[in-house]
Amino acid sequence: MNPNRRRFIGIAAASALALTSLPARRAWAAITPVTWQGVALGADAELRIYHPDTAAAQRLIAQSLQELRRLERVFSLYREDSALSLLNRQGFLDEPPADLLRLLSDSRRLSQMTGGAFDPTVQPLWQVYSGHFAQAGAAPEGPPTAQIAHALSLVSYEAMTLDSQRIRLTRPGMGLTLNGIAQGYITDRITDLLRQGGLERALVDMGEIRGLDMRASPGEWQVGLADPLAPERILASAPIRNHALATSGGYGTAIDASGRYTHLFDPRTGSAQPRYRSVSVMAPDATTADALSTAFSHMPLSAAAPLVRTLGLRAWFVLPDGKLVQQGKPG
Repeated sequence: MNPNRRRFIGIAAASALALTSLPARRAWAAITPVTWQGVALGADAELRIYHPDTAAAQRLIAQSLQELRRLERVFSLYREDSALSLLNRQGFLDEPPADLLRLLSDSRRLSQMTGGAFDPTVQPLWQVYSGHFAQAGAAPEGPPTAQIAHALSLVSYEAMTLDSQRIRLTRPGMGLTLNGIAQGYITDRITDLLRQGGLERALVDMGEIRGLDMRASPGEWQVGLADPLAPERILASAPIRNHALATSGGYGTAIDASGRYTHLFDPRTGSAQPRYRSVSVMAPDATTADALSTAFSHMPLSAAAPLVRTLGLRAWFVLPDGKLVQQGKPG
């Protein structure tokens, strides 16, 4: 899967989210945040750190960027020397980085939880669809059924073997993409780094957004969820104090010229047409929010609801007709 296409959703959603800080204690209100804006995994990203010592805040940003670059060397599909690229080329990886092993373990758990609606092995589907529509005069109805069926035969999270000595893809021709979960994972790792560094308040956006506020009397960041058809219009808002929010949607990331097919693939059927205009998920961590916003894009509301309830999530679904459906209770 092309990283830019998957990443665009998180960045587009974050930039469309109306971020406002509600009044907090006077001492904190006087602190001007130290910010960094740059690129993470090929797309725009931002850190916003609140610290009374500007030099200390800048040191934390430098440490965060060092961690970001380290994780890019693990997860990037653009870098030929990344651990993920090497795994895809070889079909195996000896002595894999701990972060790759951990994220693939998380991916398999989330795949099982969603009945396969989330699956990191969908890279062959991306290759079939993108290759088809890259051809001059490509048939508008999409790739031939036989090509999709072949790609689907290579898609299965159960065909990964994982241990600290070796990761192996058991079917020749398999390929992984972590663009439906790695942004959330990187957001979580940088949030953990900042917390361990003694920081009490920060906003981390590495493609998925997470708020950190450990103060006894905190204010709250409110995020506004944008209408996919009219990004200037806010459909709903919610606080993200010590929570993360991720958005997935096909808008703006079409594979074909007509916008009929998107980057969001159903690993079970090969479809590239999600059920909803967008799905947003709020969870305690960005890894979970990222993966489930991807999975829910191809799950009926009745299938998503038990997961939302059991995991204590909140979710927002924008239906094809523009109607907003919310699941989960504020808390």
